[in-house]
Amino acid sequence: MRYFEDMVTIGEWDEVEKYLSGFTKVDDNRYSMKIFFEIRKQKYLEALDKQDRSKAVDILVKDLKVFAAFNEELFKEITQLLTLDNFRHNEQLSKYGDTKTARGIMLAELKKLIEANPLFRDKLQFPTLKNSRLRTLINQSLNWQHQLCKSPRPNPDIKTLFVDHSCGQQNGARAPSPVTNPLLGAVPKAGGFPALGAHGPFQPTQAALPTSLAGWMANTSSVPHPSASAGPIGLATANNAANILKRPRTPTNNSAMDYQTADSDHVLKRTRPFGILDEGNNLAVNLLPVGYSNQNHGQSSYSSDDLPKTVVMNLSQGSTVKSMDFHPLQQILLLVGTNMGEVMVWDIGSRERIAHRNFKVWELGACSMALQGSLSNDYSASVNRVVWSPDGTLCSVAYSKHIVHIYSYHGGGDLRNHLEIEAHAGSVNDLAFSYPNKQLCVVTCGEDRAIKVWDAVTGTKQYTFEGHEAPVYSVCPHHKESIQFIFSTATDGKIKAWLYDNVGSRVDYDAPGHSSTTMAYNADGTRLFSCGTNKEGESFLVEWNESEGAVKRTYHGLGKRSVSIVQFDTTKNRFLAAGDEFMIKFWDMDNANLLTTVDGDGGLPASPCIRFNKEGILLAVSTNDNGVKILANAEGIRLLRTVDNRNFDASRVASAAVVKTPTIGAFPSTNVTVGTSLVDRAPPVPVMVGANNDTRSLADVKPRIVDEAVEKSRIWKLTEINEPAQCRSLKLPDSLSSMRVSRLIYTNQGVAILALAANAVHKLWKWQRNDRNPSGKASASIHPQLWQPSTGILMTNDIGDTNPEEAVSCFALSKNDSYVMSASGGKISLFNMMTFKTMTTFMPPPPAATFLAFHPQDNNIIAIGMEDSSIQIYNVRVDEVKTKLKGHQKRITGLAFSNVLNVLVSSGADSQLCVWSTDGWEKQTSKFLQMPSGRAPAPLADTRVQFHLNQTHLLAVHETQIAMYEAPKLECLKQWVPREASGPITHATYSCDSQSIYVSFEDGSVGVLTASNLRLRCRINQTAYLHPNPSLRVHPLVIAAHPSEPNQFALGLTDGGIHVLEPLDSEGRWGSLPPSENGAAGPSTTSGANASEQTQR
Repeated sequence: MRYFEDMVTIGEWDEVEKYLSGFTKVDDNRYSMKIFFEIRKQKYLEALDKQDRSKAVDILVKDLKVFAAFNEELFKEITQLLTLDNFRHNEQLSKYGDTKTARGIMLAELKKLIEANPLFRDKLQFPTLKNSRLRTLINQSLNWQHQLCKSPRPNPDIKTLFVDHSCGQQNGARAPSPVTNPLLGAVPKAGGFPALGAHGPFQPTQAALPTSLAGWMANTSSVPHPSASAGPIGLATANNAANILKRPRTPTNNSAMDYQTADSDHVLKRTRPFGILDEGNNLAVNLLPVGYSNQNHGQSSYSSDDLPKTVVMNLSQGSTVKSMDFHPLQQILLLVGTNMGEVMVWDIGSRERIAHRNFKVWELGACSMALQGSLSNDYSASVNRVVWSPDGTLCSVAYSKHIVHIYSYHGGGDLRNHLEIEAHAGSVNDLAFSYPNKQLCVVTCGEDRAIKVWDAVTGTKQYTFEGHEAPVYSVCPHHKESIQFIFSTATDGKIKAWLYDNVGSRVDYDAPGHSSTTMAYNADGTRLFSCGTNKEGESFLVEWNESEGAVKRTYHGLGKRSVSIVQFDTTKNRFLAAGDEFMIKFWDMDNANLLTTVDGDGGLPASPCIRFNKEGILLAVSTNDNGVKILANAEGIRLLRTVDNRNFDASRVASAAVVKTPTIGAFPSTNVTVGTSLVDRAPPVPVMVGANNDTRSLADVKPRIVDEAVEKSRIWKLTEINEPAQCRSLKLPDSLSSMRVSRLIYTNQGVAILALAANAVHKLWKWQRNDRNPSGKASASIHPQLWQPSTGILMTNDIGDTNPEEAVSCFALSKNDSYVMSASGGKISLFNMMTFKTMTTFMPPPPAATFLAFHPQDNNIIAIGMEDSSIQIYNVRVDEVKTKLKGHQKRITGLAFSNVLNVLVSSGADSQLCVWSTDGWEKQTSKFLQMPSGRAPAPLADTRVQFHLNQTHLLAVHETQIAMYEAPKLECLKQWVPREASGPITHATYSCDSQSIYVSFEDGSVGVLTASNLRLRCRINQTAYLHPNPSLRVHPLVIAAHPSEPNQFALGLTDGGIHVLEPLDSEGRWGSLPPSENGAAGPSTTSGANASEQTQR
């Protein structure tokens, strides 16, 4: 220990790590990780203190990068220090002293960590030895080794201990050395391939197959997912870390809990990482020694009570359920596939089947003769797999006969045919979405032993992977940093891994028990699990050690005689669940023993199909009677009750008059117990699908039924909110001077709001994570803090010679919330959102920038709309305008990228929309807004544009109207014109799930439209969120939607105030859905003007 202390004191960091590595590695346990982090952090800070930036960058990349896998936010914070002239300007490091003092503080901390580390137990005190002990040990070893020889030497020499010894034979021959054993020589060695990206592609040799992912996956973290942490890793040393470590704690197996400690300071208010990783149990961020700050941060913990175990409803499917998947954004939408080839979308909030498809080949003539022959004998197929795309705009279905269907989903029951692919010869056993090379793809596998990758937009085949010797049972695409890969499993129990190239499989594992296996990562992508069942019926649920290609943990409790393959799922980075022995079994990921079981009130098959929703608050499980039971935890029950408390929706009554769907067990009691069919929302002519699949138009239905539906539709009323008690609203605290709010946005993590006022000053409000607000997200129930760095500086735009009141303000936030690009009539400024420091300014006027948008795939590319009507495509990294787009006659007022269509849509004060290809930046089409009759727009009225989540529907906002277009052709689908009494529209935006549109008006009111049909369902009047003051005419200028809470929005007002609004918990949403027109809630083409506040048809 004394030698170690000396090396730390003099800063011999290489020797410190070398010596330490003789006892422990960085990934051995949580104590070791913190020890290595503190050493490398100190080395980094010293390099910065010496202004040796190149060395600091080297340390950052080589030494500290490994910790980014556990806390991307912290790594970003550390990286940000490079931008400061003195890292002590960072508030959390302001009390960092000189190098000698800092080393002393760190050494004291390291000693405590080493003493607490079980790996150092009995290694800190040199043992008491007799002087002759070493000689005794040598003699014992010599005697033991030579006694094993057939011809032992009578007086063996000590040098014979230096190698594995074998005495010579009488004829002088020697026994073969273990080192030259040919069997060992044939064993493949890890790391047999060169690193990806460093020295070119993999070499096409099969002789040196690596035995682990570490051998073929470059740039990935070598630190496996830890089960605990010795406390938070952070920018500064925690003086009492050892006390925290030794303090008694509530026993827990929860990795999320163990990552944090009782007294850790949470100085950074963000709750999720800056970088690409936006989910997961990251190490607690602690920038300061304890004592620098008094603020504690809450711990997130889960118990088995968080599992969804209460049966809340039963949905009858009509045939055996084979696969299910919850929508990634709308968590009450469930996609179901059955053994009869049926595909259904259920809204479990209303207990309605909102979309339905039977198995049908769309273009039989284009199919292979083998498939045509199979279908001529038996025109049926089972669904093997259904899955949503990551953004929920597509869903894909794998069938037992050759075919994959991909549907595009447009909200409600609007499910449209997108692609039909004859993917495999025989059964398509599994499929999954992936995103190689920034291109959405579908990965399929099948009975023909192949894995194939298809472009999800065009259906073009990208790759075919062959190498399995049995039908491929499942696929699991994933990525580690920039490396995209696919795991595949076959029915013979072989597991292979592939990169997106044509070299062949990279690794070859055996699944436990040689079982047919499915693989899945946990939510944050750091832990790999598999579950399978072999031919003898024995099932295996395991966690893998990726770095070694070996089973890390085997979970106990699965049956030994399963009649079918056991299915499993993961949730909350904490729990595993499997359907086995007529029940659902749960495990804590960090404990091999069974946690608990649930029988779902009985009626489950031997190996039920199971699926969690994204938040893990709902669980779908298949039943024996061709149904699906929905289980919920307390939060899930609250969610369903909230949805169920919606006002009566007459559109469902009208649908129910046409089509009756299977009976659904209700929870709790509801006004509507019948569902809708897909055709309720399928334009242009509503069709009734009968039980025998016949179709009839509405004209065939008895007039009495239609009249009944019309009569009931009169029950619906527009929801009017006039009083503060009818909603939740919060005015954000503001100690700075108030000027009208020009721009407003939530951060991408939803934990803060950024505003730009007319005086060119930015304001940032942050919500704290605490017991009242464990998520740390923005809320109308919790007051946030108006945040400023300790330096007191403000982010203030350059205004040049312009009058701030007359200048056009604009800003854009980077995807990781680290930077904001902003302008207020002068030069464009780039600000660091942590320090408020101005990183750079560029493009002095004239012309001035009027709108800014980051390229969705590259934060260094910015589209800049200009006052002179041009659009400049600017590369920040090289400080260069790449191209200039011209097509408007007046200033640019809106820009929106679609990364599905690869287009940029611009809008201007000339009321014109233009579509530009992002590949070559040529103009594809343009169109002027259709002005409502009798409405004369202002000469320079803004037109804003925003893409729907599906990236094809475009929202256009003008003071006279809300319009929906379909890109890239700009076909106008719908138009909504407000009543004149409301005054002009001042702003509008989609909700985060694109199901609603929030519209603000000059009279101070806010309207909530249903996005699918542009029908007004709720009006929030000014009196609900503002105290009336006749002397002041205050109204919203801008409106922003929360990025993950679909019913929360914020208003920026003319008096500088900012208000956050949410519906009451008892309501759960803003108003109820209005009745659909002719049963169609999907998009339809405009064909003339109707009355105000009605959809233009």
